[in-house]
Amino acid sequence: MHQEIEDEGAAAPLRVTEVEGTKVTWDPAQLRKIQEHPCFSKDACHFFGRMHLPVAPKCNIQCNYCIRKFDCVNESRPGVTSKVLKPQEALERVREVLKKVHFIKVVAVAGPGEPLFNEETFETFRLVKAEFPHLLRCMSSNGLLLPDRMDDLVDIGISTLTVTVNAIDPAIGKEIYAFITYQGTKYHGEEGAAILIRNQLEGIQEAVKRKILVKVNTVLIPTVNDEHIIEITKKISELGVYIQNIIPIIPQYKFAHIIPPTPKEKKEIQDKCRQYVMQMTHCRQCRADAIGRLGKDLQQCMFSE
Repeated sequence: MHQEIEDEGAAAPLRVTEVEGTKVTWDPAQLRKIQEHPCFSKDACHFFGRMHLPVAPKCNIQCNYCIRKFDCVNESRPGVTSKVLKPQEALERVREVLKKVHFIKVVAVAGPGEPLFNEETFETFRLVKAEFPHLLRCMSSNGLLLPDRMDDLVDIGISTLTVTVNAIDPAIGKEIYAFITYQGTKYHGEEGAAILIRNQLEGIQEAVKRKILVKVNTVLIPTVNDEHIIEITKKISELGVYIQNIIPIIPQYKFAHIIPPTPKEKKEIQDKCRQYVMQMTHCRQCRADAIGRLGKDLQQCMFSE
């Protein structure tokens, strides 16, 4: 469990996390990253920005709420990008953006597919690390490959990691995930959900042990996992997760019929979960090619040739 949990956006205290009997001490230098990361700090989002590099088109799971369109400039949601970039193009995009925008502190890969399932993700981060070592490197993942790629994450210098965990019970997970593809085999139903959940929890635990700051995204799906979220929060608290982001579902694909939660309903769940894990309250459900401050993204045309 965490000790000395502070309100979101506050100055980072010394923190000790115990994970499966192993104590992990977070020193101030490590936690200082939070103060420049707009997704981990509510204060930072007013001053600093992030840029998402859309270099990861392939995905290894199918969520029942996810439709990934690569060419939809009018939508602002995860999985959407105007163009999938090659690693060298992504590096050139970073160069171009930093020449014009000086408040960017974080470079991230958040899709449009699963970053860990695309080798282009790792090539991109190696290029960025070599030329811009001062930038924080961040990744969003569904967590299926976390245990398999943990050494690679450390090698490319990932300091902050977001993992989407929507269930810790395979009976609930099977309602959320149509299938997963793992080690060349496609799994459906509870079997697939169980593998995904196992790898997510194992990967989060290992990331924390390696002093990678972890945020967990949880999609709030009324009638599916709304009464289960508190159990997710309790579990990730035990694993040393720094902050949780409960996201209202965007009704689409197989969940197009679901009525999204009201702000009041979302807040009620956040209030229950806050006693276990700090809650993010300023999420904007960003595109896979977002650039700028949260909620104040810059137009892509500013950086086009």
